[in-house]
Amino acid sequence: MREHHLTVARTARYFTLGEPSELVRELWIVCHGLGQLASRFLRHFEGLQDLTRLIVAPEALSRYYMESPSGAPGTSESHASARIGATWMTREDRLSEIADYVSYLDALSGSLFQQVDRSVVTLHVLGFSQGVATVSRWVASGRTRPERVMLWGGVTPPDLDLSALRAGLDAADLLLVAGDADEVMDAARLSEDADRLRDAGIAHRLVRFPGGHRLDAATLATLAAESLGPVRD
Repeated sequence: MREHHLTVARTARYFTLGEPSELVRELWIVCHGLGQLASRFLRHFEGLQDLTRLIVAPEALSRYYMESPSGAPGTSESHASARIGATWMTREDRLSEIADYVSYLDALSGSLFQQVDRSVVTLHVLGFSQGVATVSRWVASGRTRPERVMLWGGVTPPDLDLSALRAGLDAADLLLVAGDADEVMDAARLSEDADRLRDAGIAHRLVRFPGGHRLDAATLATLAAESLGPVRD
């Protein structure tokens, strides 16, 4: 038995808060965690929406039923009420899945910057939980260069080429964000990840808030209110 790969076109879904216009000065691309859907994830950012900020939540390419079927197997009722989530990747054929979502996110950002003026718009990229690994790999391997990257409640992949990440970040602001009671990204894991980045010469800032493994509205508002440097050439 031999394994083969075939590149095919497929439809990706994303959701937006705000409208592309000449007033937009910030584009936020926010990547959800494991088992989330983009529409639900985007609701956390509703408080940041205004005429100058376009917020976009891409949805991972693989969806799955998160609960056991309630009806008999093979019937229409079997998954009628089961909760659905999405995942950016699994361990199966992982390199292909990584390449696919990096291409997807590059294509999405390229499409968005055809609708807003890149010369006056700063790009803010946020990854939550599993989305941290997604965003880290995208910045390291993709063509898109953000002004700010927020890695929230997750660890950078252990196998990530940190020199590529450093190059992808260029002069971008990098933030590691986690709740004080985050059971996934606890203090030890956060410190270990921060040390690893520091040893690789990647400057970053730690942001903590009271709470667990979740987005925090007050922290989001604080980060949104921070001013950044000039837009990249």
